[in-house]
Amino acid sequence: MTKQYADGKMLAEIDQGIGLITFNQPEKRNAMSVAMWDGLTTILDEFEADDSVRVVVLTGAGPKAFVSGADISQFDQTRASGNAQMEYDRLTSAGRAKLATFPKPVIARIRGFCLGGGLGIAMQADIRIAAVDSEFGIPAAKLGIAYGFDMTSKLVNLVGPAHASMMLFTGNRFDANEAARIGLINQVVRDEDLNDVVVGIARTMADNAPNSLRIGKLAVAEVQSVTPDKAKINGLVATCFDTEDYKEGRKAFAEKRRPVFTGK
Repeated sequence: MTKQYADGKMLAEIDQGIGLITFNQPEKRNAMSVAMWDGLTTILDEFEADDSVRVVVLTGAGPKAFVSGADISQFDQTRASGNAQMEYDRLTSAGRAKLATFPKPVIARIRGFCLGGGLGIAMQADIRIAAVDSEFGIPAAKLGIAYGFDMTSKLVNLVGPAHASMMLFTGNRFDANEAARIGLINQVVRDEDLNDVVVGIARTMADNAPNSLRIGKLAVAEVQSVTPDKAKINGLVATCFDTEDYKEGRKAFAEKRRPVFTGK
């Protein structure tokens, strides 16, 4: 069953361990409004609390865009000055923080425009799979604005300072093959194969042990930290060996069958 949030501009459904979040404003190429950020926060809260959700997929409604950026029609009201921008950041910070720290794996399924703040959303996913017709870019310099520290840091970590500088300074768009070449996305697929490829990856993850997914995601984040806490990760790894899932994994391997993990 599909649930609606933000007056239907955010949609959520759960299917066999996969939580699907759809940015649903196709008439504006799924540009993000403040209300949509609130809806995203609520959905992520619900998916985090629901043990049946093992993996989350982010996608845009329609064939034209993943998310084309922030809803520019709101700029005169929400981002017309420095003070207004600070208030906008406050209003949307909960959603950004929730996505950045979400403990379960997140896949961005990208088709069409993935620009500006939309690219910022995609970069917070753990894995990005894009259709060959996708377009990427950060047009902030063409609007007279700039990316903040968190998104710039994420961009540099993904593509390196040289490619990040080219993207930020030119504001130019580029295609999915170039995005894959510089490391911005994981994989480029044919438009007609996009859903099947993403669902296949998501189902593989959803069948794996939830503790392994959670600790693996934490470890990847910790490795990128300025002051990584090795003891924290190693301590979490040790806890895996005392779980029922580890017993099930060993038993399933010996019996040559697929394991059934419970997260315990």
